Amino acid sequence: MSGEKNNTSNKDEIRKCLEGLFVALSKKDIKQMMSYYADDAIVFDVKPPFQSKGAIAWKHVWEASLPFFPDVFKIEIRDLVIHADGNIGFAHYLFKLVGEEKNHPAMQTWMRASTGYKLIQGKWKVIHEHASLPFSPQNNQVVFSLEV
Repeated sequence: MSGEKNNTSNKDEIRKCLEGLFVALSKKDIKQMMSYYADDAIVFDVKPPFQSKGAIAWKHVWEASLPFFPDVFKIEIRDLVIHADGNIGFAHYLFKLVGEEKNHPAMQTWMRASTGYKLIQGKWKVIHEHASLPFSPQNNQVVFSLEV
């Protein structure tokens, strides 16, 4: 499939993929989450291992991480920008976990993310993802803030 579609519809499809991934995350549905990733995706994360090569390696990171997430949460996204051209798309955005457990450690800051997509067999798949936290150059510590 060539993927030569209207860029607006490509952007809409990428937005739906991102939203679907975050819905699956909020349900802690690892199988559904992984369905959004290409087999050879590369992910740079905020915690070790800082680089995961391939969806299977990334799945293992989630299996180890999800027990530390709140029982119930949703993902809030802001400042989402999506670029798409042919078979390639790119999104960058801020996101945070929100829910009833306001004091839960996972709900204490916004994170930054950039996600690269490729149209593979008619479906947009994550081929590269990079999440990060801001840090203070004065003390080399992560800045946890709900203010943007």
